[in-house]
Amino acid sequence: INQLFEKHNFTYIYHLAAYAAEGLSPFIRSYNYKNNLIGSTNLINAAVNYGVECFVFTSSIAVYGSGSPPFRENDQPIPEDPYGIAKYAVELDLENARKMFGLNHIIFRPHNVYGPNQNIGDRYRNVVGIFMNQILNDQSLSIFGDGKQTRAFTNIDDVAPYIAESVNQPLAFNKKLNIGTDKTYSLLELADAVCSAMNSKQKLNMLENREEVLHAYADHSEFNKIFSSDTQVSLSEGLEKMASWVKSHGARTSKPFSNIEIKKGLPETWK
Repeated sequence: INQLFEKHNFTYIYHLAAYAAEGLSPFIRSYNYKNNLIGSTNLINAAVNYGVECFVFTSSIAVYGSGSPPFRENDQPIPEDPYGIAKYAVELDLENARKMFGLNHIIFRPHNVYGPNQNIGDRYRNVVGIFMNQILNDQSLSIFGDGKQTRAFTNIDDVAPYIAESVNQPLAFNKKLNIGTDKTYSLLELADAVCSAMNSKQKLNMLENREEVLHAYADHSEFNKIFSSDTQVSLSEGLEKMASWVKSHGARTSKPFSNIEIKKGLPETWK
């Protein structure tokens, strides 16, 4: 990392990297913290030492845990799994680096982002991609619990351009900003919408409950004060675009995670 900073003299850091399998994180605690926390602090160290002007970090609404949605930035974070804990710890570390060393930061808290180029073969994360990959493989769609969990599924076009632009928005400096779509859907509604976009009949595989937040969506008022956002991509439009890309590229297979640290309580489909 230091060699890269010495060679390129970075002005800004965009830190989007993470192992973002939130549901899997309780079973890979050490791996989660090494990647999502320690890896991030290594970058923060370098940003301070090499005089970076602003550190843009993609956190997650996972920091809110099972608080009362819609989550707002001034809500007290109460993360409920190691993934959310790691994200919140990085947020706190960035706050300390600002106070101690003057490192500016912008913290985005996106949620349930999907779109073309996503790894649809990952069995642990990105439910839209999982559903589409299962359809391509003529499999039933896997739903944990009753499928009434609600999320706001956000197209990548409602996230990436604003993160890229953020360093040119001084009002965003040292702020925490929820970013994503406003409209919420249950997993059952998502399954129906994905099947429609993929021109497939709906077949569901209802699995046992797993430990997860039931309702997770956010308020975006603070984001809207800073950014002039166009009309958000509707779920149907976003799924149609992703379905077109998925059909042209075909199904994918990823290797199961090979270093499960805790097997107690691990969902059967992940073993």
